[in-house]
Amino acid sequence: MEWTWSVTLQVFLLFVLAGLAEIGGGWLVWETIRGDKSWWWALVGSAILVVYGFIPTLQPLDDFGRLYAVYGGVFIALSFSWVAIFENFRPDLGDYIGSTIALGGVLVILFWPRNGDDT
Repeated sequence: MEWTWSVTLQVFLLFVLAGLAEIGGGWLVWETIRGDKSWWWALVGSAILVVYGFIPTLQPLDDFGRLYAVYGGVFIALSFSWVAIFENFRPDLGDYIGSTIALGGVLVILFWPRNGDDT
């Protein structure tokens, strides 16, 4: 796969979409169980989590393991962003440093030069 601007943008947007679906769906279920929200929050959250399962299949990346490893780093940063917005959680220095390290790992994994059929 050649890393063009359009491919890079597609990969980035799909990771963000997957993260928002997983975190948002999980948060709705969490709020039902831990926050005493109505049962339909869990129903909607569960439906979003099902949709989330299909989003990674839209990625142009072929390697399942590498795709999910990269997604894990993106998920870390998105999780802190979500709770900062929806729960007034303020990440501390360790959270920022850990997220930065994880995102650095994402860049290494995605853009490391590889030979042959290896994506």
